[in-house]
Amino acid sequence: MRSIWNGSISFGLVTIPVKTYSATDRTSSVSFVRIHEKDGAQIQYRKICELDGEEVPNEEVGKGYQAPGDDAIVPITDEDLSRLPMPTAKTLSILSFVDPDEIDPLQMDKAYYLGPNGAAATKPYALLREALEDHRKVALGKVAMRGRESLAMLRAHNGAIVMHTLLWPDQLRPATGVAPDEVELRENELTLAETLMDSLGELDPAELHDDYREAVEELVAAKLEGEPVAPAASGTSGAQVIDLTAALEKSVRAARGGQEAGTEAEPASVTPIRGRKTAKKGEAEQGAAKKSGAAGKKATAKKTASATAKKAPAKKTAAPKSAGGRTKGTSTAKKAASKSTAKKSTAKKTAARKTSKRSSA
Repeated sequence: MRSIWNGSISFGLVTIPVKTYSATDRTSSVSFVRIHEKDGAQIQYRKICELDGEEVPNEEVGKGYQAPGDDAIVPITDEDLSRLPMPTAKTLSILSFVDPDEIDPLQMDKAYYLGPNGAAATKPYALLREALEDHRKVALGKVAMRGRESLAMLRAHNGAIVMHTLLWPDQLRPATGVAPDEVELRENELTLAETLMDSLGELDPAELHDDYREAVEELVAAKLEGEPVAPAASGTSGAQVIDLTAALEKSVRAARGGQEAGTEAEPASVTPIRGRKTAKKGEAEQGAAKKSGAAGKKATAKKTASATAKKAPAKKTAAPKSAGGRTKGTSTAKKAASKSTAKKSTAKKTAARKTSKRSSA
């Protein structure tokens, strides 16, 4: 890599000469050029002077400063800037060592690798790197690069020291009017969200890639070969109402791998706003069908029970047994029979007496 800035790190009385390398590559991102739609020719940008309307060559382009709210422009030369007192012009002065959590990620601007510049810088460079890593701290300081002074943060990363230029605190805009008002959340929703966070696991950086860039490259290749361009899949349009709890539960099951292999994840319960009335009507019809089905089942059950009762033969009721082992019904019948026999014999005796009296008379 080619170094873009040479300077030194001031660490107390220790000076570490370093070379700076860009840690990011933005050339791989998708970028477009402006063309004339009529003939496809690329449009050129020319520097035109507002006074005479003529094109200005690059060697005649200089710097100027325009104060906010003022139309006057003050010319500034490189010689003027060189005379300014800027101790951080070639030196990154470390001001303090802080915890990484104290740096707001919104302040992160650009990232650079710092490497030792010369054999004499190797040992102090390694010392600072190991101290940052073992102490779990980051160094905070100021540095001047490309004509401006910036805050800088140093941290150990993959055996090297990385410098992040930071925005000044007054360059951060407040979030006023961005966040919603107080929203009432249920305890189970928060628990499911945290469970889903734990279930997703770690992320493999090798799996990350720019899908949009790949789609653009495929589109360009298809146009060059004269092939038809496949239409993009249309997404769901319109606002949607989501059952948050159901969506979280299904997401947790999918993240834990609870579904069978080869089956797709069941979509979250989503109902478009425009179709809410239709959905309610369908739910009402389903409810009515369920009720009528339940009533029919009850009526069928009653008919079956009555038919079974008619077909079933009457069971004989067993008479309760007496203490002697004989049934009460049997002993009662015998007593009734003996009484009837006694009455008949008494009637016969009475009739015989009457007949004898008549014959003697």
